[in-house]
Amino acid sequence: MGIFSRRQTAVIEPNPAVGTGTSVTEAALRGVTLDPALRALTGRWTVDRPHSRIGFSVRHAMVTTVRGAFTDYDSTLYFDGARPSESRADLVIRVASVDTGVEQRDAHLVGPDFFDARRFPEMVFRSTSTVHEGGESFRMSGDLTIRDVTRPVDLQLDYLGSVLDPFGFERAGFDGTTTIDRTEWGLVYNQRLKAGGTMVSEKVRLQFDISAVRSTS
Repeated sequence: MGIFSRRQTAVIEPNPAVGTGTSVTEAALRGVTLDPALRALTGRWTVDRPHSRIGFSVRHAMVTTVRGAFTDYDSTLYFDGARPSESRADLVIRVASVDTGVEQRDAHLVGPDFFDARRFPEMVFRSTSTVHEGGESFRMSGDLTIRDVTRPVDLQLDYLGSVLDPFGFERAGFDGTTTIDRTEWGLVYNQRLKAGGTMVSEKVRLQFDISAVRSTS
């Protein structure tokens, strides 16, 4: 997955040098069945930003969940339905674009207690490998960088289907999720509650709801 800019769509460029190349035969030897329909999706895709969401959710005060999203990002995506290991993605997020629906909270998130956007303006994910786990499920591993700290993460990636939309564009949907411990990236700010626990959970769920359009260039 590639990282994003303020463009309405983000083009993912193929890189033939990347990936180990798991063939359909190799997948069969491992007992993993590849859907022939997935093979037809091989190629470059653009992320349709108005219909996609790069979001997160975190428990607040132990009793509720706060949700937010990043609205400014650049991304690249190359999907290989015949050789899933060739699939890859890069994502670059401008952390100052965080939007939780509360202006005061957003200002706190971009400040020194959390993202410190002036010093570390971007959060980056770059995939390192992709494994077909069966059916329409994949595991995409990669490096996530926040506040100049880079650590590995595994992203559960599910293919949701494809369709030819009314405007003649081939469109495919993907849903990706992972949960991280924010303190491992230096996001350690918190406040203790008198009854026990903390104001902000250390566990953060990242969500990638992607609507991608096949690139014609």
